Amino acid sequence: MKFSTSLVALCASWSLALTIPAPDLPTDVQFRAPKEELLTLELAPGQTKQVTEAEKWALVAKGVHFMDITDYADLHEFSQNRMSIQATVWPASMTQSTAVKALLPKLNKTNIQTDLETFSAYYNRYYRSATGKSSSEWLLSRVQAVIRDSGSTKASARAFTHTSWTQNSIIATIPGKSSNTIVLGAHLDSVGSTPTGRAPGADDDGSGTMTILEAMRVLLTDPLVASGQAANTIEFHWYAAEEGGLLGSQAIFTNYKNSGKVVKAMLQQDMTGYVKPGVKEVVGVVTDYVDAGMTTYVKKVITAYCAIPYVETKCGYACSDHGSASKAGYPSSFVFESAFENSSPYIHSSSDTLSTVNYNHMIEHAKLTVGLAYELGFATGL
Repeated sequence: MKFSTSLVALCASWSLALTIPAPDLPTDVQFRAPKEELLTLELAPGQTKQVTEAEKWALVAKGVHFMDITDYADLHEFSQNRMSIQATVWPASMTQSTAVKALLPKLNKTNIQTDLETFSAYYNRYYRSATGKSSSEWLLSRVQAVIRDSGSTKASARAFTHTSWTQNSIIATIPGKSSNTIVLGAHLDSVGSTPTGRAPGADDDGSGTMTILEAMRVLLTDPLVASGQAANTIEFHWYAAEEGGLLGSQAIFTNYKNSGKVVKAMLQQDMTGYVKPGVKEVVGVVTDYVDAGMTTYVKKVITAYCAIPYVETKCGYACSDHGSASKAGYPSSFVFESAFENSSPYIHSSSDTLSTVNYNHMIEHAKLTVGLAYELGFATGL
């Protein structure tokens, strides 16, 4: 059946509120303009709101945190209905200090800077854009090159593909003696004042992305880690579509939950590069919506291996991808570049550039990453 050009144009309009009778059909058969799909956002535990895509991005522009749970209702139903889980017994102190302290001087800020220059040169890393896709492909190639250059025959990296958008997440795996897994995460996407605007994302979250990449490089210089002799498997994750409501990490942790994967700890690093002028340099340790026991342990790791202290801070609900791990029942924590009120004012704009990034500060976060990965990688009885 063919429609007249004018009728097709009218029916294709998303803004029409009227119903239009078809001239060749009985008058009781009518056509309605298609309705825009509504998305379900969770703004706080159990508090949901249905919005359009445009309304979702208006919330992002206002700095509102949320999880887009439209396609992940089972993850959230699981989170609401699961029984309380037994608390993890975290190590009382550092047990791998000699090995870790031998690795820390190998962290190289030139490596971080070189890779971040390329990564932030993409026009944006919006998860539905061509540059979002190509930036994730470039990052996967860099992760694979780091593994290849290490000489490890155990480690590997792969794309985790998503059905609803083209940007891939990335998972790098360093197998241990068990499949129990320690996860170090960051997100790889970036958006500007609008999803498709210019977004270098040097700090948000190019900084976290390159922090954990450099930490992985250094970990693989350790013969025991590289040859799979750690007690636990260590994974590095780079999540797509965080800015759209933690979408990439929800997909991964839904997959992990459904497949019965055991994740013993997950540490997220989202923004590790900015130090506010005139403010003491610290590592921000987020204390809300995180696993309290793991967060206490993270503080011990910072004290043991970083040259700067930590400060407690709060970020709010669904602040970054650790929220997805928590929903799946995995202990998670989140460290940040500062107290939340002292963080970069340039994010989600064209001004989030290399000029705002402090590479020495990123090295401190990389020290934490190496220390935590090594300590928990070799921990038994978690």
